[in-house]
Amino acid sequence: MTTTATPADLWPGRHQDLGATNDGSGTNFAVWAPAATAVTLCLFDDDGSERRLGLGERTLGVWHGYVPGAGPGSRYGFRVEGPWHPGAGQVFDADKLLLDPYARAVDGGLSPHPTLAVRGALPGRNPGNSSPYVPRSVVVGADDDFDWGDDRRPDVPWGRTVIYEAHVRGLTRLHPDVPQGQRGTFAALGHPTVTGYLRDLGVTSLELLPVHHFVSEPGLTAHGRTNYWGYNSIGFFAPHAAYSSTGSRGEQVSEFKQMVKDLHAAGIEVILDVVYNHTAEGGRYGPTLCFRGYDEAAYYRHDPTGEEYVDVTGCGNTVDAAEPQVLQLVMDSLRYWVREMHVDGFRFDLAPALARGARGFVNLRAPFLTAVHQDPVLREVKLIAEPWDATDSGYLVGRFPSPWCEWNDKYRD
Repeated sequence: MTTTATPADLWPGRHQDLGATNDGSGTNFAVWAPAATAVTLCLFDDDGSERRLGLGERTLGVWHGYVPGAGPGSRYGFRVEGPWHPGAGQVFDADKLLLDPYARAVDGGLSPHPTLAVRGALPGRNPGNSSPYVPRSVVVGADDDFDWGDDRRPDVPWGRTVIYEAHVRGLTRLHPDVPQGQRGTFAALGHPTVTGYLRDLGVTSLELLPVHHFVSEPGLTAHGRTNYWGYNSIGFFAPHAAYSSTGSRGEQVSEFKQMVKDLHAAGIEVILDVVYNHTAEGGRYGPTLCFRGYDEAAYYRHDPTGEEYVDVTGCGNTVDAAEPQVLQLVMDSLRYWVREMHVDGFRFDLAPALARGARGFVNLRAPFLTAVHQDPVLREVKLIAEPWDATDSGYLVGRFPSPWCEWNDKYRD
C-alpha cells in the first residue's frame, strides 16, 4: 500500500548533513540531486507499505526535510523526477526506488527484475515500480550511542606491520570454537579464539575484503548464484548486512564497532579493502539502485559522446572521483570509517581509477590523491594502493606518492 503524507508530517530540515541524521526526536533527510525537478522521500513500514513525502526544500542542489518521529531502524529510500536525456547523463525515473548514497545501514538485497534497468532494449523509461526488488536504506542512531570505552588504535609502525588478508564470512564460517550463530559474521572476528589465533601467528593488522554493503550482479542472481568476494559496492557508509549476526536494521553498525573494539583490545589493527572505483550499478544496462538515479553524468565517467560509460575497472562503470560532489562523498565515507568506526587504514581497490583526470589519463596529482594527502584525518592512517586498474595505462607499481604504500604484484608473483 502507498500513501502520500501531509505537509504537517515534514519540516524543512537542513541541507548541510547529507544522509539521514537522527537527533532522538526525528530524522533529517538530505540528498544531492541538482538537476532533479522533484524528490520524494519514501518511508516503509514493517509490512512493506510505503509512505511518500515530497521534499519541498532545495538548497545548493540538496533536497532536504525533517520527519518528526522517524527513529533508528526506519527504512527509507528516494524517488527522483527529472528530464530523460540519456546522452546528457540525465536518466531520472520516479519508478526507481533509490538508496541514499550516505545511508549508514542497508536492509535487503537485490532480486532480478526487468524494471531495475535504467535503459532497456527500447528507448525511454522502463515502466514498473522497482521497490519490491531492491534494498532499502536504514536510519541509524546517533554516532555516540556506542560505548567505545578506552578503545585505542594499535598504531603499529609500518616496519613492524604484518598484514593478514581475510574474508569476513570465510575466515570463521566453519570455526568450531565460535558460537554457531556468530560464524561468518563481524562478531566472530572479535571472538577470543580468532583474535588469539591471529596474535599467535604474529599478525598485527587484519585486512578485510570488502565490507561496504554490496549486492550480487543480476546475471549471477538470475542463475541462483551470489557474489562471494564483495567487490560490488552500493553503500559506501554501510557495513554489509549479511555479515551481521544481530540484524540489518542498524544492528550491523554496532556489531562492526564491537568487532573493531575487540580486535584493538588484542592489539590488532583493522584495515578495510575499499571499492570506490566502480559501483554495483554496472554498465549502461545495469540496475538503477542509487547513484545513477540522482545524477548519472556526475557520478560516472562517460566517453565524449555522453552515451557510453568509460570502463577502466572491468566492471561496467568508473566512478568519477574528480567530480567535486563525488569526491566529497568518497572523502566523507573514508573519514566516517576512521572517526566513527575506528578503522586503522584502507587498501584501495584499483586505485589508479580514482586518479584519472578530465581526459582519462592517470594523474598522480589528481583531486582524489591531493585531497587524501592534505586531509588531517586520513593522513594519519595506513593507506595502501592496489596500483593498477584494468588497463595498461593504469599499471603504476612503485609510482604512488607518499604517504601511500602499495601492493607489489612483482614481489607477490
